[in-house]
Amino acid sequence: MHGPPLVSWLLVALSLAAAVSCLLRGAARDEALTGAGMAVMAVPLSVLDPGPWVAPVLAVVFAGAAVHSVARRRTHRLHHTVCSAAMVYMALAMSRPGAAHGDHAGHHGAGSPLLTGVLLLYFAGYVLVAGTRVVAAPAHMTAVHGPAAMDEAVRRTPARGTAVRRAALPGGPAGAIPGAASALRLRQSPEVAVACRVSMALGMVAMLLLM
Repeated sequence: MHGPPLVSWLLVALSLAAAVSCLLRGAARDEALTGAGMAVMAVPLSVLDPGPWVAPVLAVVFAGAAVHSVARRRTHRLHHTVCSAAMVYMALAMSRPGAAHGDHAGHHGAGSPLLTGVLLLYFAGYVLVAGTRVVAAPAHMTAVHGPAAMDEAVRRTPARGTAVRRAALPGGPAGAIPGAASALRLRQSPEVAVACRVSMALGMVAMLLLM
């Protein structure tokens, strides 16, 4: 990646924030892995000079993640596969001879202009489409669909959902936290999941542009 260190550190912060958000949601481990990998790739060489084994390891890890995404039958399977494939592509570009002469780790080497352009178009389009969906979401969605969202969150996280449900109900157990239900509902909301993916797609766009 050829750019100022500030850009790299902003990418590190964005990727780590997205990874932590995905981990807190529990069911988004693939996205958390992608965010963590992006953060590692974005660290400036002046701070961390990766050994020759880092790029191959990253390529193998995300190749496995791509295969896993293709094999499982879940929503956003295509997007997760493209993200993993993009990580493999950037890791391979990172391992090319002369890549270490770039300013930052993880986005070195020009790569294939055609493939870079295709990935840029995909992630930029994803940011526009999914980002518009998040921004256009009604502000009163949570107030209107609060109980339904809570039930869905409980179904997704049954072990923790029972305690949160009891805390949310009148006459719940002593010491229950009143805001626990709201926190779980927000964490499990579709808008948070989409915002997490949009932020990582923005990071992908920046990384590809700075290759």
